[in-house]
Amino acid sequence: MTSTTEEFPAAFDTEAGGRLHDPSIRGFASDNYSGVHPEILAALAAANGGHQVSYGEDQYTERLQEVMEQHFGEGIECFPVFNGTGANVLSLQSLLPRWGAVICASTAHINMDENGAPERIGGIKLLQVPTVDGKLTPGLIDREAWGWGDEHRAQPLAVSITQTTELGTCYTPEEIRAIADHIHAKGMKLHMDGARLANAAAHLGLPLRAFTRDAGVDILSFGGTKNGLLFGEVVVALNPEAAHGLKFLRKMNMQLASKMRFISVQFIALLESGLWLRSAEHANAMASRLRTAVDSIEGVEPTQATESNGVFAVLPAGVADRLRSSFKFYDWNEANREVRWMCSFDTTEEDIDSFVAAIKRELASA
Repeated sequence: MTSTTEEFPAAFDTEAGGRLHDPSIRGFASDNYSGVHPEILAALAAANGGHQVSYGEDQYTERLQEVMEQHFGEGIECFPVFNGTGANVLSLQSLLPRWGAVICASTAHINMDENGAPERIGGIKLLQVPTVDGKLTPGLIDREAWGWGDEHRAQPLAVSITQTTELGTCYTPEEIRAIADHIHAKGMKLHMDGARLANAAAHLGLPLRAFTRDAGVDILSFGGTKNGLLFGEVVVALNPEAAHGLKFLRKMNMQLASKMRFISVQFIALLESGLWLRSAEHANAMASRLRTAVDSIEGVEPTQATESNGVFAVLPAGVADRLRSSFKFYDWNEANREVRWMCSFDTTEEDIDSFVAAIKRELASA
């Protein structure tokens, strides 16, 4: 007997009170707070049913390779994984010998937000460099790019940059090419953490390849979760000769999905129809709307250029905590009262206007 999903009763009836949250509540804490884009949910449903070979030997993962080649060119290799931390650790491990180290900005996600995973799980020494805007330069890299052959020092053999950065700023293709040429001449390799890669493309008005493969990036962590996916990222070896053992490292790092078709189909839906860019452009536009509004509010002091979907600002004492009673968001630097406001694919103009009105009310009562 062949069973279909229609033959099974609904186990989670939203009409009967099954929903556990209030979908009308909005916030600016993270683009991870948003739900799944309806087009992605539809793609997941379409990929469901029947049997497909597991562990990446399915038709959807095969198709994903073709779709990725449309954006990055032939000769790349794609490895879907569960999450961004896994993608970053896997990417960096593939670039390095056991004694290798990675130079990164001090604000980098691999340094600040991954609970030591690159060092504890990946066995990789991170050499961090302070930056003003989250962006590395050849000169900043050279602060840690030394000591080759010294057995007492972890060998700096790779650089990791984030696009867009954790401070919402965006590298230009020329800036990335300058870094790539500089470190390649030293025998080093370049990793890009692209958790918000689509937001960078939207800001730059360029195709993905223009500021990744064509700019000299060797390996890419391609983010999807922050751009409307349920879960999933893809490690893209843009220069397969620079990355080694990805097939085996993915399994060792517990990032090999048995039902990989459900990661792959999300990226197919994201990349084939232009959804990736539409969603990123909208999130960026909402951040721009918020930035324009707060620029004219006395007492709000923006701290970074708004080049993606985030706005950073300093607020007077006590204002942030009062605002958080209505809208969730995070402190970025609690010591100087700097906060971060993030927009998503589903942020609306009404969300922005309501938030701006709340900021004005709290400042007026301060």
